[in-house]
Amino acid sequence: STEVDKPLSIEEVEVAPPKAHEVRVKIVATGICGTDDHVLKGSIPNIDYPFIPGHEGAGIVESIGEGVTCVKPGDKVIPLCLPQCGECSFCLNPDTNCCLKTHLHESQNLMPDKTSRFTCKGKAIHHFLWISTFSEYTVMPDSAIARIDDDAPLDKVCLFGCGFSTGYGAAINTAKVKPGSTCAIFGLGGVGLSVVVGCKSAGASRIIGIDINKDKFTKARELGATECINPQDFKKPIQEVLLEMTGHGVDYSFEVVGHTDTMVAALVSCHMGSGTCVLVGTPPLGSQLSFDPLLLFTGRTWKGCLIGGWKTKDSIPKLVSGYMEKKFNPDVLITHTLPFDKINEGFELLQSGKSIHTVLVF
Repeated sequence: STEVDKPLSIEEVEVAPPKAHEVRVKIVATGICGTDDHVLKGSIPNIDYPFIPGHEGAGIVESIGEGVTCVKPGDKVIPLCLPQCGECSFCLNPDTNCCLKTHLHESQNLMPDKTSRFTCKGKAIHHFLWISTFSEYTVMPDSAIARIDDDAPLDKVCLFGCGFSTGYGAAINTAKVKPGSTCAIFGLGGVGLSVVVGCKSAGASRIIGIDINKDKFTKARELGATECINPQDFKKPIQEVLLEMTGHGVDYSFEVVGHTDTMVAALVSCHMGSGTCVLVGTPPLGSQLSFDPLLLFTGRTWKGCLIGGWKTKDSIPKLVSGYMEKKFNPDVLITHTLPFDKINEGFELLQSGKSIHTVLVF
């Protein structure tokens, strides 16, 4: 990506060998996640151009720098868009997964030594979240990589790098959905549908999917939604519709769109005395929320969620093992598989609402 709002260009890039505590990976498959679209539209902070995007990949270790002990050449791996260094105060705190090495604390546009491993036509190219999975070969620090099962299908488990883990974890870890509860999910893209899977596996008895694109409803029901509604079918605000449907609001609501108006609607639609609302969608850069604080005064809880609350290096391999044991099946979220050179077509499918998740294969 060379500038905001321009299609991606495919270039030949030289990828330098890994330095100490770095790993060079051959990416086999990479998903197109909604966040990638946010990045290209310029709504993620502190991105330096030109850069190689992509953050939801799976591949095979090609080589390792000195001091790397967590992986070896030939291992199947998932690059981690949220690192887990295991040493900072946040990694040592059991209640957060927001490692201090994350892009939100410190830019990941270059490797930790502040240089790039990518060059194109003699010029250095920036990394993205340290992992840049839209490249056939990429280099990352060893805090941003996890070894997975040797027999895991890489064109399927790449979703565990972001989309599936984020939505599933929002229900399991952040909301801690209880059996028999009522849930509402605003936005039924790949991440929203993963929230549906999480709510179902937690034992929720009523799962209401909300989207302005009714084409998403069939898949939502297939994954566990008990009913689906389109806000455009009602004259009154969607939060009022949900309050009428449930009596006093839902136990858990999830905003998986990234719009400030739906964030407030999701808060209003949960139970005034005990409801929990989780923000999962990436908010627009520099946006501000305006809401009545009485909404929280009565006992609602409003929470945020980053990559599903998982400590990534510890948890992503366990999630992949759960997939191999058929505990959940995110394969149905993959609606399109394309060769990597059709990447811009993949983004068009996402932007037009025709795809849930597109996986690109090299």
